Amino acid sequence: MGDNLKQKTLSAFTWTTIDRFGQQLVQLIIGIILARLLSPGDYGLMGMVMIFAALSYVLVESGFGQALIRKTEANETDYNSVFYFNIGIALVLYALLYFLSPAIANFFKQPELVSVNRITFLAIIFNAFYLVPYSKSAKILDYKTIAKVNIISVSLSGLLGLTLAFFHYGIWVLVIQHVSYHFFRMIFFYVFVRWKPKLIFSFRVIRSFWKFSIHLLNTSILNIIFNYLFVIILGKFYKKSEVGYYMQGNKLSETFNFTFQSILLGSTFSLFSHIQHDDARFRRIFGELSNKISIITFPIILCLIAAGKPLIEIVWSAKFLPSVPYFRLLCLASLFLPLYTLNISALNARGQSRITFRIEMIKKILILIAIFITFSKGIIPMLWGYAVANIAAYFLSIFYIKSELKHGLKQQILGFIQSLGWGLVLGLMVASLSLLIKPSYFLLPVQIFLAAAVYLLIIKIFYKELYDKGMDFLKNRLLSLKQGLHQNKF
Repeated sequence: MGDNLKQKTLSAFTWTTIDRFGQQLVQLIIGIILARLLSPGDYGLMGMVMIFAALSYVLVESGFGQALIRKTEANETDYNSVFYFNIGIALVLYALLYFLSPAIANFFKQPELVSVNRITFLAIIFNAFYLVPYSKSAKILDYKTIAKVNIISVSLSGLLGLTLAFFHYGIWVLVIQHVSYHFFRMIFFYVFVRWKPKLIFSFRVIRSFWKFSIHLLNTSILNIIFNYLFVIILGKFYKKSEVGYYMQGNKLSETFNFTFQSILLGSTFSLFSHIQHDDARFRRIFGELSNKISIITFPIILCLIAAGKPLIEIVWSAKFLPSVPYFRLLCLASLFLPLYTLNISALNARGQSRITFRIEMIKKILILIAIFITFSKGIIPMLWGYAVANIAAYFLSIFYIKSELKHGLKQQILGFIQSLGWGLVLGLMVASLSLLIKPSYFLLPVQIFLAAAVYLLIIKIFYKELYDKGMDFLKNRLLSLKQGLHQNKF
């Protein structure tokens, strides 16, 4: 990897790490407080709204963000055309959802959703305004700016939510927190990026991006629908509190899984786009990332499954203990997700968005088959089927990687099998501690300490090169931070 690209990638990795840990730490602290002030029903109502908001975000973006990042020489006509397209779609969607809000409320049999929807969907418009500044930053691997915007926005919106919670505003706490987050992102992206739109628009640009982005858009739409599929099922056939339990279990699962996935994969599409035409280099970097991701994510996810009960009780409080089985099965479903996302990222960077859409279609068909078979047996069997379908989709994706990168199936499987074994050992060790220690406030710290100690020992003995590089990386980052503080002082 060239020195300049290597330095940019290292910086992107560092700031993506700061971004994800910073955001998730703030969200976790605020979430712990809010979980004690709000009811499961409040979270359930918000979950019913979010499927439409999340779907709107991907429709507004339309895959053009990645198209801008992938284009080698994007110009002002490209950026401005995408900017006005995003805003136009956002305004149309908001108007449509505004008038559909009574129908949505009627579907879930929750009349209060009408006003909740109409305020929440304002975030769609705010989101549209900052998509181009975000893409400009990601294109040049400027994840420092993205991290600053995200952490400031999540902190301000979180503080606003906490203030409303102490005055007992119920569901409106979550609504205002969500809308203000996107509002603050809009403001601060323009403060830091300093890009100003111009009166330029070209349908030719939209058409040229469409061939690539349409498959990304279709994939994103499928992902949103299926990510919220159980919210729809629970919201329609179960009590809203059951939706709340699912949402909290899912939120905690995403807090950990999405954090590590974003750290490891947040900058890979931009990186792969830079080296998309160098097959040997692409294959080597892909293999290195795959091996490192495996040894980090498998042990963490399997330990989270094992420590699910004390984790939920301490973080969300005992009233959310019904979330435990949801949390564990959603973690299981995401076991191979980082590796799967790496495969998808690599294929998209090579221009194979049609193939990635095909993979997602097959994945969704498997999920639907699993739900159809298990629907009459309840939500837990359905989640087991969901987990099996997600794991099967990863093994499907490795066949396409073999074809596109000439990276053999045996190489890919051997790349993670040892890491999976160590993850199972650590998970069993963590689970066995619950047989010896009962109080959650004592059990969880012991589980974390012992798992971390054994994990570091495994890395040091069996992955010495990774251990040494990790230590060097931390030393260099701490030294840079110390030098920066010293320069600022004088």
